[in-house]
Amino acid sequence: MSNIEVAPYIPDEDYENPAMVTDFYEFTMANALFLHGFKDTVMVFDMFFRKNPDDKGYAISCGQRKLLRFLENYHFNEQDIVWLRAKGMSQEFCDYLRTYRWKGDVYMLKEGTVCYPQVPMVRIECDMVGAILIETYLLQTMNFHSLIATKATRITGLNIHSPRNVMEFGTRRAQGMSAGNDGAYAAVLGGCIGTANCLAEMKYGEDVKAVGTIAHSFIEFFPSEYEAFKAYADIYPESVSLLLDTYSIFESGLPNLIKLDDELIKKYPNDPNRRVKSARIDSGDLARGYKRLRKALDAAGKPYIKLVASNSLDEKKMANMEMYEGAKFDSYGVGEKLITSATDPVFGGVYKLVAVKEADGTYTPKMKCSDTVSKAIIPGKLMAWRVFDEEGKGQCDIISMDDEVIEAGKPIQVYNLDPDAFEQIRTIVPIEVEQLLVPQMINGKIVIDLPTIKEKKDYIAHQLKYKVWESELRPEFPHKHYVDLTMKVAKCREEMYEKLHGGRI
Repeated sequence: MSNIEVAPYIPDEDYENPAMVTDFYEFTMANALFLHGFKDTVMVFDMFFRKNPDDKGYAISCGQRKLLRFLENYHFNEQDIVWLRAKGMSQEFCDYLRTYRWKGDVYMLKEGTVCYPQVPMVRIECDMVGAILIETYLLQTMNFHSLIATKATRITGLNIHSPRNVMEFGTRRAQGMSAGNDGAYAAVLGGCIGTANCLAEMKYGEDVKAVGTIAHSFIEFFPSEYEAFKAYADIYPESVSLLLDTYSIFESGLPNLIKLDDELIKKYPNDPNRRVKSARIDSGDLARGYKRLRKALDAAGKPYIKLVASNSLDEKKMANMEMYEGAKFDSYGVGEKLITSATDPVFGGVYKLVAVKEADGTYTPKMKCSDTVSKAIIPGKLMAWRVFDEEGKGQCDIISMDDEVIEAGKPIQVYNLDPDAFEQIRTIVPIEVEQLLVPQMINGKIVIDLPTIKEKKDYIAHQLKYKVWESELRPEFPHKHYVDLTMKVAKCREEMYEKLHGGRI
């Protein structure tokens, strides 16, 4: 057999096409299935996760808007085709990709929905090529956004119903430019009031507000700390926020702050807006520093000066200062612990084939069994529902087949996914029911009105305050949300596992 001549590919480090954010095995699989005649076979994939970050009681589903925009603009360029040919993909497959556009259906949780392990976050139904090749981008987008939004709700105190003013300061610690931008967006959805990232505001608007004042270098540049403070106030008299710990918080920073504010009062006696607004400390014993600063500023007649803390903060450090030492800063700057979700930096969402559509319109369930029962997926074209109790809070999630409907007031028998459940099978009568997976793209066209950032931010806060059991929100040993299967789904899963694996789940 003679070798096939293909054009050499010349690397271009400035080239970008999101469609090529793809693991290579996705192309090798798609090419093989294409050549075997399965080009038009429709597949159903579910994206879900197996455990909440930090083993807490909930997660936040985020990234839907970016995923929809990606699918809406999905295409391959000639540069992609040349590279794929050079990597051994068939000419027929590459010719097909030249004009390929994504025409599938996407059912997802609404962006910002509180979510739980095993419940589908995204359901993709598309022709074989479109279903397989989007896996990496989908997972990267949904995993990262969900991870940071979830972490942000805990750092901002939404989960304990004690909101904090938190500014996202992590761009310089983010793992790349896209992580800095996407992370700022997700952090704001999770309750942050602003970000240090300028590009994030340029991309997403004023709801992702860029904030910041001065760094130590500005103060070091001047002959004295007071001259630096004054130089800044001369330019920004209505937004004076000072950093106190360049040299010494109490020997230098505090006296110079008071001196400057006194000067502003003399200079602008009738304009209370031209005063020192806040002071930030970024080192030392933050709780002790807060108490000393607050006492000193109040004694000086300056209770209006707010205090800001930064320095490797996370929800535990802030809670400890607030609860045990009575040091609740007016606002916080949180960097690497938020933008990287440092305590648990992997969301762990997976993308699994669950069904194939047959020529007669029916769906054949598909299942990965595994030798580890916990990794055995839930097969079939699925739908997800949330059942609410008499207080309007989420009682459980139910995973059904897509042709099943869960209705309020009608008894339903369900199978509890938790292997430790006292009652594996029980009957419930839903008081209120919500369909969780909603159509957001049909035949490649977006079919919903995309909510604003503020609407999504309010939606997250509202759920955590009114729609989730408090026991699921507690920082330690949270209640495990009930996730149930309809008996139809449970039977399908059990029978397939026994057939494919040779044993019972």
